[in-house]
Amino acid sequence: MAERGVDVSALPQEVREQLAELDLELSEGDITQKGYEKKRAKVLAPYLTQTQNLAPPPAYDAQSPGPSSASAPEPGPSNSSSSSSRHRRTRRPHRSSGTRDERYRSDIHTEAVQAALAKHKEEKMALPMPTKRRSTYVQSPIDNCTPPDSSSSSDDEAVSSESTGPQQSPDTWINSSVHGSSTSSSASSTLSHGESRPTQAPQPQSQQVPPPPAPAHPPHSHSQPSALAEAYAQTRIDPGGGVGPPDVPSQAQARGSRVDLPANAVVRGMSRGQSRSSMMETADGVPVSSRVSTKIQQLLNTLKRPKRPPLSEFFMDDQEEIVEVPQADPNTPRPEGRQIIPVKGEPLGVVSNWPPALQAALTRWGATQGKSPALTALDITGKPLYTLTYGKLWSRSVKLAYTLLNKLGTKNEQILKPGDRVALVYPNSDPGMFWVAFYGCLLAEVIPVPIEVPLSRKDAGSSQVGFLLGSCGVGLALTSEICLKGLPKTPTGEILQFKGWPRLKWVVTDSKYLTKPSKDWQPHIPTANTDTAYIEYKASKEGTVMGVAVSKVAMLTHCQALTQACNYCEGETLVNVLDFKKDMGLWHGVLTSVMNRIHTISVPYAVMKACPLSWVQRVHIHKARVALVKCRDLHWAMMAHRDQRDTSLASLRMLIVADGANPWSVSSCDAFLNVFQAYGLKPEVICPCATSPEAMTVAIRRPGVPGAPLPARAILSMTGLSHGVIRVNTEDKNSALTVQDVGHVMPGALMCIVKPDGPPMLCKTDEIGEIVVNSRAGGTMYYGLSGVTKNTFEVIPVNASGAPIGEIPFVRSGLLGFVGPGSLIFVVGKNEGLLMVSGRRHNADDLVATALAVEPVKTVYRGRIAVFSVTVFYDERIVIVAEQRPDASEEDSFQWMSRVLQAIDSIHQVGLYCLALVPANTLPKTPLGGIHISDTKQLFLEGALHPCNILMCPHTCVTNMPKPRQKQPVGVGPASIMVGNLVAGKRIAQAAGRDLGLIEDQDLVRKLCMWPTMMHQFLTEALQWRAQTDPDHTLYVLLNAKGVAVCTATCVQLHKRAEKIAAALMERSGINIGENVVLLYPPGIDLIAAFYGCLYAGCIPVTVRPPHPQNLSATLPTVRMIIDVSKAACILTTQVLTKILRSKEAAATVNIKTWPIIIDTDDLPRKRPPTIYKPPNAEMIAYLDFSVSTTGMLTGVKISHAAVSALCRSIKLQCELYSSRQIAICLDPYCGLGFVLWCLASVYSGHQSILIPPMELESSLTLWLGTLSQYRIRDTFCSYSVMELCTKGLGGQTEMLKARGVNLSCVRSCVVIAEERPRLALTHSFSKLFKDLGLSMRAVSTAFGSRVNLAICLQGTTGPDPSTVYVDMKSLRHDRVRLVERGAPQSLPLMESGTILPGVRVIIVNPETRGPLGDSHLGEIWVNSPHNATGYYTIYGEENLQADHFNTKLSFGDPQTLWARTGYLGFVKRTELTDSSGDRHDALFVVGSLDETLELRGLRYHPIDIETSVSRAHRSIGESAVFTWTNLLVVVAELCGSEQDALDLVPLVTNVVLEEHHLIVGVVVIVDPGVIPINSRGEKQRMHLRDSFLADQLDPIYVAYNM
Repeated sequence: MAERGVDVSALPQEVREQLAELDLELSEGDITQKGYEKKRAKVLAPYLTQTQNLAPPPAYDAQSPGPSSASAPEPGPSNSSSSSSRHRRTRRPHRSSGTRDERYRSDIHTEAVQAALAKHKEEKMALPMPTKRRSTYVQSPIDNCTPPDSSSSSDDEAVSSESTGPQQSPDTWINSSVHGSSTSSSASSTLSHGESRPTQAPQPQSQQVPPPPAPAHPPHSHSQPSALAEAYAQTRIDPGGGVGPPDVPSQAQARGSRVDLPANAVVRGMSRGQSRSSMMETADGVPVSSRVSTKIQQLLNTLKRPKRPPLSEFFMDDQEEIVEVPQADPNTPRPEGRQIIPVKGEPLGVVSNWPPALQAALTRWGATQGKSPALTALDITGKPLYTLTYGKLWSRSVKLAYTLLNKLGTKNEQILKPGDRVALVYPNSDPGMFWVAFYGCLLAEVIPVPIEVPLSRKDAGSSQVGFLLGSCGVGLALTSEICLKGLPKTPTGEILQFKGWPRLKWVVTDSKYLTKPSKDWQPHIPTANTDTAYIEYKASKEGTVMGVAVSKVAMLTHCQALTQACNYCEGETLVNVLDFKKDMGLWHGVLTSVMNRIHTISVPYAVMKACPLSWVQRVHIHKARVALVKCRDLHWAMMAHRDQRDTSLASLRMLIVADGANPWSVSSCDAFLNVFQAYGLKPEVICPCATSPEAMTVAIRRPGVPGAPLPARAILSMTGLSHGVIRVNTEDKNSALTVQDVGHVMPGALMCIVKPDGPPMLCKTDEIGEIVVNSRAGGTMYYGLSGVTKNTFEVIPVNASGAPIGEIPFVRSGLLGFVGPGSLIFVVGKNEGLLMVSGRRHNADDLVATALAVEPVKTVYRGRIAVFSVTVFYDERIVIVAEQRPDASEEDSFQWMSRVLQAIDSIHQVGLYCLALVPANTLPKTPLGGIHISDTKQLFLEGALHPCNILMCPHTCVTNMPKPRQKQPVGVGPASIMVGNLVAGKRIAQAAGRDLGLIEDQDLVRKLCMWPTMMHQFLTEALQWRAQTDPDHTLYVLLNAKGVAVCTATCVQLHKRAEKIAAALMERSGINIGENVVLLYPPGIDLIAAFYGCLYAGCIPVTVRPPHPQNLSATLPTVRMIIDVSKAACILTTQVLTKILRSKEAAATVNIKTWPIIIDTDDLPRKRPPTIYKPPNAEMIAYLDFSVSTTGMLTGVKISHAAVSALCRSIKLQCELYSSRQIAICLDPYCGLGFVLWCLASVYSGHQSILIPPMELESSLTLWLGTLSQYRIRDTFCSYSVMELCTKGLGGQTEMLKARGVNLSCVRSCVVIAEERPRLALTHSFSKLFKDLGLSMRAVSTAFGSRVNLAICLQGTTGPDPSTVYVDMKSLRHDRVRLVERGAPQSLPLMESGTILPGVRVIIVNPETRGPLGDSHLGEIWVNSPHNATGYYTIYGEENLQADHFNTKLSFGDPQTLWARTGYLGFVKRTELTDSSGDRHDALFVVGSLDETLELRGLRYHPIDIETSVSRAHRSIGESAVFTWTNLLVVVAELCGSEQDALDLVPLVTNVVLEEHHLIVGVVVIVDPGVIPINSRGEKQRMHLRDSFLADQLDPIYVAYNM
């Protein structure tokens, strides 16, 4: 760009503003890139003239940090650092483990990736970098950080050197594309480090100062090109002296002492819109541009970019699953060729001296060519260790065969019979022992099953090998003495029983343990038949290990076909670098070589690692004619070839490349030829081949004639390949794949291409399909697995009309490819590496190649990348996992990850779902050092991968989301016409408790010891009446943590204490009748006395939870706020609390000088008030009930005397309470029904209440249950937090409680008091756990109240048991109820909230139309009852809100009745049960609070449902909470495991929410246990959490921003 030489920060203010405006236009899509550049150049033209004649800035080395912007490089440190790094590079030793994995090397592909990334250069995209607590990414201990396998090279990984030739350097483009622009990576990677990067935002002058070290909470670097650029520039926080997070309640405080925290002093009565918006701006006094908000803003900017085509159309049906209507893309390439004709190999010739069976060949060479060398083994340094001759091989194999058949058991019992399966367990470094064992088994006619040597119980795939041994019925294992000694043992010296393995008998086959056969014993060698000769293991895509059985005739035919195809001659020398236990290594190096008396030189993997050139040296020394290698070996040789001068490869006539079918092998072959042509290597000797365990050798390139032209290459379009068609790449050279042929079909074989999925239909000539082969030389079955065998080994291809093309069965090879010109076979991938995403096929190897082409200079190990797909939300999602280098910085890793995303998106047009980096050496390995993909996938899905970096991109790749619901306009239409009690053909959803009858018979009153309702309208009169008529009756007993009664109150004691307090209030001037008085007491009898004292004095009591002495900063502001809002004239409290209110600590939090009058009621003089106040009428306010809702609203409601009497009477009738009864209460007594039961009900009904303060349970968990047992309590009331404490704390101690005599069979009803949906899982587990202590399964039930009516439902003694229904969760999101059977997918169990109280009527109403709804329809619960609250108590007194919530009418139907709106969604369902009156029982089901619901994608979600799913996602998730911020769903999860599990939770949480709720999580926050604030009722305070998150006060372990 022209303006590279301009220092933007030095420009005048107005020019910078113009540039910022342009950037904004570009980011919002108002201007094209071209227009942007033109205008920008124009603005900068005057400032460019002086810099234009300067030379262009030097290109920086990709490895140096370099200048981090597109502006001119600053003179000084940057340049020198880059030049020094260039010097370093030249001094590097040749073997570098970090360089390119040449297996996937393709200069063309690298260029393509570079070009693709350069395209992204222009885009303004800023990925927010995840926030981590420093401890989370401390790498594993240093011993773990050794590069994998000491050379960091594995079976699948190559180590190469910077070749001296002019290799293409990535420096230049990395510089321009990464450092230069604000691509996703450059902007985002700085986000967490306080460097200033000159992007488009105006920069402060601190640019020349080197960045400070990253603080523990990295401050933000606002380099986002967004609308906020200007604002951010102003509010930049100084990286050095960043303000620490303010003291937060949640951490300091134990879970038990949770407090009611209003999120932000929002008082009910203020209009909600205004309160929320002000909250957004300030978020508790922290500007919205705090770190978290910045990142979320960035995330939103990123998500706004038009990334994917718009979502395809979906329709939604009431009943059915959300189904996609697939819209076929008209531009999809389709196959156009004719149907393929099967390709025939040349006939298999008959040679006179071919043996009738393979064993016969060994017999022959053993007898006639005994001195001829069969096998040379090398030691670890690559020098020959021993040579096994054909004579020795024969004699030892015969000895072993004899021993196996005759010497294993006792004299008369034979352990092994011909046909039995035997495991062969030999290390790769000991080919000789393996050869003897293998041929010994063949001679004894037992079936060898070669497997890898198990190293530990935790070997990757170990249990799968056990499955193989089990399915093959293996009971005996052959091994060498050295190997046996090395096997893991138990302390007693026995060999460990490996996980999933059958019991094995181990037999050592060293010569000294074998018996020489008697003269007359000869092994039986029949002509090759269809009996199984050996079993080769094969791992499927899912990780299952199966045994492919190869018959004797197939083994022989395969050797003959290979001999013919490779033109093997007797006495040749072959160098084998492959694993001799399976595949090519076994077929060529052990079987075909013996048939042709070839001398095999075996080069084990360990030798290759120590001396990569060893195989080339062996070819040179032995003048070998054939070498058997993989691409990996080609690289290793290239890497070390400079150490060798006088090597010659001229003797080679065939260099067989075993993995030549991998499309990326072509570049390896070319590079090797390039280097070694100078050493005599001829181009025509390179022979790639294609093989599979089932079909064995499918095709091999025959050695060419010297001087003949080399076969042509196919350059294919990757887009075409993803649709399964062959298109020569013409348009976009970036997404091209170059493939080489693997030669012709094997002699005697017939081959065709069929569709890989569905019926085996023949493909067209330009279509990619699976190669199937018919040949005598192939596997016959998966041993012991007949079901799976049929689909693979007995396939009969069909033509387009579905008719079979013949009788003969074909074998599926698992290779995907096509037949090219001249019947050459091309392979483009394997079935097991196939990823099917949205109907398109992608090859895992191709994705690995693209990831590696994004030079991960210092980030990951080359050969340690796993690519697999996981099924989430009806489609496969691609996951890439790589091992990160220990020295990689957070920044490098994140930059590399974001660029891999871009490269894969550009080249493959597919989005990645997840990219994870794990510490070095932690991925499960295959025996030869590669990555065990299926185990890695399993670890990922189980959340046991422990990544150190993770990037989830669900927003980009999940494109099959259902369309958002369009809300229908509301209006009362003709369908809602009401006839009698029916709405649109359904019974109206309403229910009522029984009548609240009045008792007027005075005799009955005296008999029942009741007080006449007509006489006493007020609770004060009731207390006075009780003090006169039954003074010594104990009303209250307060217990301490030991279960001892520390305080009791009889009727007269309570009356006298209330009088003392009333006298004290009346004496004080300034406290008038009708004024509000705050009661600040711990739970106990003082609180009750103070309450009645206020009523006696004519004041209005307001109960407030006292502040927590250890946590004043969090709890005192709430107290202060209630005092201010209620305009209290006085505070009644204890001596201890008085001191706290006036302490220095309190002064640090609130203004203590403005407290109202504080009266300490501990030592009041004994005085009686002159009169006891009696209100003029029952509609006067009795008390104020303040509580903080879960949404952070502080709400005070007014409760009249009439409501108090009606409520107490209702509870008395429902629970059958009278004087002789005892109940136990373990609740907080500050608001709602808890307060009513603690303070009011006993005085009204005369029953005795045993009071258990919930906080005492923390020190004595058994207190509540012990009390129930000791006092033989029939009715008890508790909260969910109490129940949870008992369930978690005492769950495992039921036996101990039983021994202590705890018996709960007396409990008739245990009611949980709550204002929420019943927590079915908790109540159920509580009942189940304590069933052994005699607790009836029917005892536990729930109550339901709300702000407008404190008690709507309460399961009493008379009603039927609470019923449970199962509701379809999808329908709830659409505001509908669809009942389903138990166990149905997506079903949600809901329990009835208790029987409706006497005198209460509820109706279900559409909250928008305000019309009544039918039975089993979801709507808002409205309530009418004499104990409704009379209104909100607010400082604003907004009448309209009050009328709307407390006195509202239906829009049609019954327009007369006044209802109160509870703000809760629910439904009424008529059940089959009958109530006390004999009518069918109407059950009320509460679904959740309307205020709490999340509106996302037009659907309504209840946080608790998402949280339940999240908590189930991983064993380490304790509590979780969700909330939304600017349409992003934020999930906060508490981690109860170790911190290394933190990043595992991110994909699991994202998966489960997507699967079960069809939502994409925007941000996942992992925090410590106890951070989610929970109030005394056990409810989560999500709004408070939200504010703490936005104000960056949570100190999270990890914050992941899903892209």
